[in-house]
Amino acid sequence: MEPMDATDPRDPIDLRSDTVTKPSPAMREAMAGAEVGDDVYGEDPTLNRLQERAAELVGKSAALFVPSGTMANQVAIRSWTRPGDAILVGKGAHVFMYESGGAAALSGAQPVVIGEDGLFDADDVREGIFPPDDHYARTRLVCVENTHNGSGGRVFPLERQLEIAAVAREAGLRVHLDGARLFNAAAATGRTVAELAAPCDSVSFCLSKGLGAPVGSLVCGDAEFVRRAHRYRKMFGGGMRQAGVLAAAGLFALEHNVKRLDDDHANARRFAEGMRQLPGVEGVREPETNIVLFRVPDLVGFVAGARARGVLINAIGPGVLRAVFHLDVHREDVDRALVVLGEVLQ
Repeated sequence: MEPMDATDPRDPIDLRSDTVTKPSPAMREAMAGAEVGDDVYGEDPTLNRLQERAAELVGKSAALFVPSGTMANQVAIRSWTRPGDAILVGKGAHVFMYESGGAAALSGAQPVVIGEDGLFDADDVREGIFPPDDHYARTRLVCVENTHNGSGGRVFPLERQLEIAAVAREAGLRVHLDGARLFNAAAATGRTVAELAAPCDSVSFCLSKGLGAPVGSLVCGDAEFVRRAHRYRKMFGGGMRQAGVLAAAGLFALEHNVKRLDDDHANARRFAEGMRQLPGVEGVREPETNIVLFRVPDLVGFVAGARARGVLINAIGPGVLRAVFHLDVHREDVDRALVVLGEVLQ
């Protein structure tokens, strides 16, 4: 296998995120032929079909299409809380770390961080709930993330979710599942997305990550929750018109791109095994899904050297790099990336 250099004519291998996928020709064809209408009036038939399909898949009675995963989570938080309420979130949670302070700015909610490395349990929830005293914020919501992005695509165990949900119910709290990569969790565990979503009152999932659609997420729950969410989507600027063009991509993704997620997980394991053999690489955890985290001595130089040779990769923290596998990265790309990264480290 020949190493790459800056003049290599082959396309870059983009491991920065599974959000970088591009629509396939077949997906583009589905988008071009989509039947559309004005969704603000509820008249887009393709979008209505997508929402019905999403609700069916996650085992909820209704669903709402929104432009992004961040909006899905923020609409859910706003729907379950009032200004001044507290929400419990895992350490490194996307709703806390990567949504521009949206919970505070848009809902007036105070995040309370619990657990370690993205996971927490029923005892953490009990300890995190504020006393019912007017000195404290009212705890109203628990946010679970599955898979957990910041800890390398870790699966949040269903058994823990069930225990957390039981404690939440006893305390009068709701549970929201940030399931941006929920289909990856289902693929890794052999469970259905409905089983993984069952303990939660609301659930969001992304179409634009491993499922390969260009835009969009769904937020799902019972009919009353989705009625409120619809209002907040409008308030946050997420009302769309002929959005069936986007919905067609989502329907195509759900039909054609779910079963192949196992390929991404296999590629992540192959990459992790290869990285462990390279000098200077540390902290390679066995991936549970499609994300590999690792450390190198010279992070800045490593990222720059890899980019110059056609491998794109990002840092997600001090000294920590993340490689994400998706439908535009194939097994031969994994092998080529390992050769390139080995050269950079040398």
